[in-house]
Amino acid sequence: CIFFLINLSLVFSSCVCFLQTSVASLTVDGYTDPGHGDRFCLGLLSNISRESAVEQCRRHIGKGVRLTYIGGEVFAECLSENAIFVQSANCNQRYGWHPATVCKIPPGCHLKIFNNREFAQLLEKSVPEGIESVYQLTRLCTIRMSFVKGWGSEYRRQTVTSTPCWIEIHLNGPLTWLDEVLTVMGPPLPCSSRT
Repeated sequence: CIFFLINLSLVFSSCVCFLQTSVASLTVDGYTDPGHGDRFCLGLLSNISRESAVEQCRRHIGKGVRLTYIGGEVFAECLSENAIFVQSANCNQRYGWHPATVCKIPPGCHLKIFNNREFAQLLEKSVPEGIESVYQLTRLCTIRMSFVKGWGSEYRRQTVTSTPCWIEIHLNGPLTWLDEVLTVMGPPLPCSSRT
C-alpha cells in the first residue's frame, strides 16, 4: 500500500494543506467537492490574498491529475485539458536524465513516476556504501508537480515554487522503508570540528 502525502504549500499563496491517504488511486483536481476520499479538490482552498495569476491557473486545472499505484509502480495521468509538469528523480534516473529534469505530461497521457522494484535495487546497492548513500535515496521519494505552467531549464520559471499552482508528493511507503534501514544501520560516525 502506498501513501500519498500531498503538501500543497504555496499552491495558492501561502495556503498549506496536507492529505494522507492509502487509496490505490487519487485524483487531484481544480473542483470543489469535499466528499470523496479518493479525490483532493484544489478549488476548495480559499485565500483572500490570492494573486490573479494563481486564480487564472486554478481555473485551468479542471480534471487535474490521477495518481495511481499499481503493482509497486506509481503513475501520473493528465486528465486536464492543460499539461501537467512532473519532477521525479526515480523516473529521471530510469531514463538516464538529469535528476532535476521536469517532464511535461500532455492531456490524456501518463508517465510512470515511481517504481518500488527499482527503488529496492538502489537501496540494496546503497547499504554497503554507508548511511550517507542510503540517506540520499530520500530524494527519490519526493515528486514535484505543477499544473498548467512548467518550470526548469527550458522555462522562464526555474523552480516549482515559481509556478502558480504546484504540489509535492511524499511517498510514505518508501520513506518508511528507508527509515527502517537507516535505524538498523545506526548513526553515522560522530562529527567534530576536526572531521
